[in-house]
This record gives sequence, C-alpha cells and structure tokens, in this order.
Amino acid sequence: MRRFLSVVCSAIVLAACAAAQPTAVATTQGAPSASPSPARPDLLLATTTSTQDSGLLDVLIPDFEKKTGYKVKTSAVGTGAALAIGARGDADVVLVHAPSLEQDFMKQGNGDRRLFVMHNDFIVVGPPADPAGITGKGALDALRAIAAAQAMFISRGDNSGTDVLEKSLWKQAGITPAKPWYVEAATGMGQTLQIASEKRAYTITDRSTYVARKASLDLGIVVDKDPPLLNYYHVITVSPTKFPKVNSAGANAFADYLVNADTQKLIASFGVDKFGQQLFFPDAGQPDPSG
Repeated sequence: MRRFLSVVCSAIVLAACAAAQPTAVATTQGAPSASPSPARPDLLLATTTSTQDSGLLDVLIPDFEKKTGYKVKTSAVGTGAALAIGARGDADVVLVHAPSLEQDFMKQGNGDRRLFVMHNDFIVVGPPADPAGITGKGALDALRAIAAAQAMFISRGDNSGTDVLEKSLWKQAGITPAKPWYVEAATGMGQTLQIASEKRAYTITDRSTYVARKASLDLGIVVDKDPPLLNYYHVITVSPTKFPKVNSAGANAFADYLVNADTQKLIASFGVDKFGQQLFFPDAGQPDPSG
C-alpha cells in the first residue's frame, strides 16, 4: 500500500511540473526585446534641402531611429553648405547630390565611404504662358531661348547641387546669364520656387520638391526627361581619420541603412500614395553614372 501511494504521489508531482513548464516558456518568449542602445546615440546629418522639402526625411529618419536607437539632428542646407559642414568635421554623415563637389570632398580626405543611394531628375518649370516658348525643348536649347527672350530666370545662387547643375547647363549652352533677367535668390529650393511663381519666372528644380509643393505654385513643367537633368544622390561618411571626434559608428549605421534593401523599397514607394508618382529611384548596388 505504501509503495502504491509513493508511485501516485510521484506521478502527481511530475504532472504538475509538466503543466507549469509551458507557462514559464511562454513568459520568456513573450518578453519585449530590448531597444537598441548605441554608445553615442546622437548623430549629426548634413543634407540637401530636397530631401527635407520633399518629405523623404520625414519617412526615413524615424524609421532609422526606431531600428537603431540613434537620434538624428538634421541640417538641411544646399549641397555645397552640407559638404562645408562635413569638411569642418561638424557633421558625422552627409547626404548630397553634386557629384563634382562630392569628388572634391573625397580627394581632400574629408570623406571615408561614399555610396550611391538613389536618383531623381531636375526639371525646368515656368509660368503657364511660357513667354520664352521652351515647352518640349531640350534643356540646353531651352536655356538659350530664355536668354534670347531675356525672360526672367530665378537661380538658387547658393552653391547647392541644383545651383551647380544649373551653372553647368548655362556653360554647356554657351550662355553667361546676367541681370536684369537673371536673378540669384541665394535661398533654398522651396523658397526659390515660390519666388519664381510670384515673379512669373523660370527656374530649375528637382522634381520631388516641385511635386510636393506644386499645389501652391503657379508654375508648370516645361522641360523634363532630358539626360543632362538626371540627379544623383550619395551618402558620405565623414572621415574619422581626419576628424577623430565624429560619430563614425553612427555615420556607418546611417549609410548602411540607406542602402539596405528594405530602405531602398521605402525610397521607391515614397510619394506614390500622396502624389500619385514615384519621386526617388533607388540605386544601391547599381553602377554609378556620376563616377
């Protein structure tokens, strides 16, 4: 009888332990994972105004911060100014779109990694009446016609990527633009578009900023889809060798994030739901036409 009771008690204990075990496993599996906690969470990004004005950064930065634990402080300025910030060691990473200036930045030892991220295109916009009659022309012929008609043209005039491209196009067209019909605004893309709209003038803009703001503008696209108007974006990590105080780990995390396949999908889908068209085209891993 004692032997029988001992066996029964053992069976009861084993059954109780077996019943309790899944509960312990479920509790462990259901525990929330720890949030990423980098050693230096603050990251300084200097970038062109088009990534800010288009709204792209409003999508990418929160996603990056959530996935990595970094906190990004953004300076959205012209590409020339963004590269100047990086060249002083006052940014950890830059996202810009002026290949000739970027290559100089790298040659001067200011950058460490330079990665091809995406492209969109520049367009020429102008008043609906199109006083210079440039609709449908190529970019260079359009600029020649604007100069011949002395139709007002508003330039960024700020050494941004857009400004560098515009100046290059005038040079290729064999034109030296001058006052009174040529006006340098020395301001960002959004403000330049607003001035051109108010003055019934032409300007060159990246497509993404124009599409994001066109509801408030009295400007239409008059020249687009011309090869000289392609617009290439790169991310560059600032050199920790030249500037030991930069957040190199954070800069590399941001660069890697931008070329990650999931982020590239985010870039490709940006603008489709709100504007009915793709505003940026992902290029990570593709041959870089800009060199």
